[in-house]
Amino acid sequence: MWKVVIMAGLIILEGIDGCGKSTVAKRLAEAIGGNVVLTREPTDSWMGRAVKDGDGKEVSPYTDALLFMTDRAYHVAEMVEEIKKGKLIICDRYYHSTVAYQAASLRRKGLGDNFDWLLDANTRIAIKPDATYILRVPVDVALKRMSDRPEKSRFEKAEFLQEVSANYDRLASMDSTIVMIDATKDPDEVLEQILSDIKERNI
Repeated sequence: MWKVVIMAGLIILEGIDGCGKSTVAKRLAEAIGGNVVLTREPTDSWMGRAVKDGDGKEVSPYTDALLFMTDRAYHVAEMVEEIKKGKLIICDRYYHSTVAYQAASLRRKGLGDNFDWLLDANTRIAIKPDATYILRVPVDVALKRMSDRPEKSRFEKAEFLQEVSANYDRLASMDSTIVMIDATKDPDEVLEQILSDIKERNI
């Protein structure tokens, strides 16, 4: 494993449940070391706990989306302060998740296509990442990886995750800072590909 010289900034790891992003985010932080801060959404704040409390409950997808956004507004303020100190933030999930997941939830509830509204609302409260890596895996692979989890999220359903995956593709088509990563490969290859891209972008 080779080292990359990293400046302050924000790197995001994204993807459907079961894509392996949390593992990769941790390994990426360890590989870079130094001035890295590893964080995630939902946060461990009371706002993040409110988001997690909604899991398993029958809540409006609008309520869900707004809870995620409230937690994000708090989180962004924290991340900005860390970046000002010269830190590189690696964040496991960000606004891309809210757009991808809640757009799917709202559409499946018969509430139309809210993709553009969610993207606009979230980018107003978020800071733009230097790079976002979406770990791409087929839904059946993701579900197989999650099969031994003791508790299932309300999001862990094949048809739903297929729509979420399509929303991630839609986001990638609109933003040149988003990089699609084949996460069916060996974790070492996935990590090397991300490190190589970070070096090329001179983050």
